[in-house]
Amino acid sequence: MADQIVRALCLSGGIRVLACNASGLAREICALQQTSATASIALSRGLSGGALMGALLKGDQRIALKFEGNGPLRKLIIEADSDGAVRGCVANPTADLEPVQGKWNVAGLIGKAGFLTVSKDLGSGGRPYQGVVQLVSSEIGEDLAYYLTDSEQTPSAVGLGATLAEDGRIAICGGFLVQTLPKADEAELEKITARIAALPALSGLLADGGPEALIRELFGDIPYTILESHDIFFRCGCGQEKVERALLTLGSDELRDMKEKEGGADVTCEFCRTAYHLNSAELDNLITLASEPSGQ
Repeated sequence: MADQIVRALCLSGGIRVLACNASGLAREICALQQTSATASIALSRGLSGGALMGALLKGDQRIALKFEGNGPLRKLIIEADSDGAVRGCVANPTADLEPVQGKWNVAGLIGKAGFLTVSKDLGSGGRPYQGVVQLVSSEIGEDLAYYLTDSEQTPSAVGLGATLAEDGRIAICGGFLVQTLPKADEAELEKITARIAALPALSGLLADGGPEALIRELFGDIPYTILESHDIFFRCGCGQEKVERALLTLGSDELRDMKEKEGGADVTCEFCRTAYHLNSAELDNLITLASEPSGQ
């Protein structure tokens, strides 16, 4: 089953639903991050949530989600754009906790005290945006719903799910985003709210019929139409040029110190784990650039 997002709208125009299957994406990124069992579930939920949030963007816009809590995972970062590219990482991939009453202890891994920071790059002509809210449950889905409802003033419900196969890899990963639009029909709102509360396990719905099965289950007898669908996929976007730009921000003094002590620079991308090496001559070039007024 392809990793995909499907967008739908009820015919009255007052409720939109997005649903995604991100199983392959999550499997690939968790393997790169070498996450523990619980960290894999947390990261996979975040990847689905990021993909859904990215699908609300347009053009060359991008979004970044940063969950920071007082749990052993410390930090979870997801970045996504409007064309379906997603990447993610965690600060402490080996952190793990025992399940609580048969459920993954994602909230404990992230920590109950903390913040969700949402940053948006609105592309050419748009001003960068950043919103910060407290974590309300640290289960990821509820935190995203709270952000959308509180900061963006769009009443929302978010459901995210992930399961592990016997080999410890992600088996199923996906979720949904339901949003109330202006002039929504109250009777339809009551129906979909009740259906969300009674929704069976997301993993079963996704395994049986993908995102469209999830949308059918959510809408029930509410008439709706599928607006569009598109693939979601892992794309890091790192590279030598970006590494050099990041090193330039350290300033000439720190770059000189790095050259003297280490003879070069070694940088590993936190998202895809690609290793980059800059030799002494390449550091000299950066030191020259950083020493110029335009490099400050």
